[in-house]
Amino acid sequence: MTVSINEISASPGFGHDLPAHTLRDMLRYMMLARALDERMWVLNRAGKAPFVISCQGHEAAQVGAAFALSRGKDFILPYYRGLAMVLVMGMTPTEVMLGLFARATDPSSGGRQMPAHYGCRRLKIVTQSSPVGTQIAHAAGIGLAEKIKGGDAVAWVSFGEGTTSQGDFHEALNLAAVHRLPVIFQCENNEYAISVHQRQQMAVASVADRGVAYGIPGISVDGTDVLAVYEVTRRAVERARRGDGPTLIEARVVRMTAHSSDDNDRTYRPPHEITLVRHQDPIVRFVAQLREHGILSEAEEQAMRAEVAAIVDQATEEAERAPMPEPETLYDHVYAPPRPRR
Repeated sequence: MTVSINEISASPGFGHDLPAHTLRDMLRYMMLARALDERMWVLNRAGKAPFVISCQGHEAAQVGAAFALSRGKDFILPYYRGLAMVLVMGMTPTEVMLGLFARATDPSSGGRQMPAHYGCRRLKIVTQSSPVGTQIAHAAGIGLAEKIKGGDAVAWVSFGEGTTSQGDFHEALNLAAVHRLPVIFQCENNEYAISVHQRQQMAVASVADRGVAYGIPGISVDGTDVLAVYEVTRRAVERARRGDGPTLIEARVVRMTAHSSDDNDRTYRPPHEITLVRHQDPIVRFVAQLREHGILSEAEEQAMRAEVAAIVDQATEEAERAPMPEPETLYDHVYAPPRPRR
């Protein structure tokens, strides 16, 4: 079953019952993720951060999904663009920056993993591996464990459309579908696997079309519309908790930057396309929606932006002052500690 959801039409609350303060919180998280991301690029260009892989243009897809999940209960396995998701689920801006600067107190890896490999045990954020797509199979495994335990937590996992050509994606969907596991597979489709366009990656028009091959719903949604993603994910969560199995969601997003700080997208993206993407900014879109419905004034927007800027400044300063890992900890978590002989 492939379903396409393009818009959530508005009336009070845009066709749902989210209160105004929740809508403003959604926007605040989107702005925070964008501001942190932009600061990372500045730090990279200044030689202070080794690598940046951006979430710009993906914020609505992640914030919408996160607000449909239960923080502290559900598991998330984000891919490297998952900055907005991990912020909503409880990771602080300072913790994010600790990872960027590879500091000892980085919760993801203690400064040992490359940036944007988010993980935090207390928040049930499971880190990915650098090989693309491994987290998808891990999510299916977590879903299986949850079903065996008799719990009702959901495992949510994200990845790009290029990853759906990897075996991990297909094996995980098959396992989850056969055993009706509580897993939500979110593909954030920005049409580029590094420099390779979607039309050179797959013969189907939509990643959501791949759901039917495994007997699960495949839903394609406008990933620049935070409320549309929220609604689709909310339904998928309800389905998973009922024991009805997994859902494949394709959130159609835009990649507003190069693939990473090591990439030059001007070599493969025509100028008019880069300009068009800038006009599809999910934050600009959501601000306009909230303004239209009297939920956000211009003064409130400016105050929110100032608050976010101050938070980013503080997080940067705190992380940059934090201590580096001690040399004697180099082999921690690499080898299992020796067991005492009996």
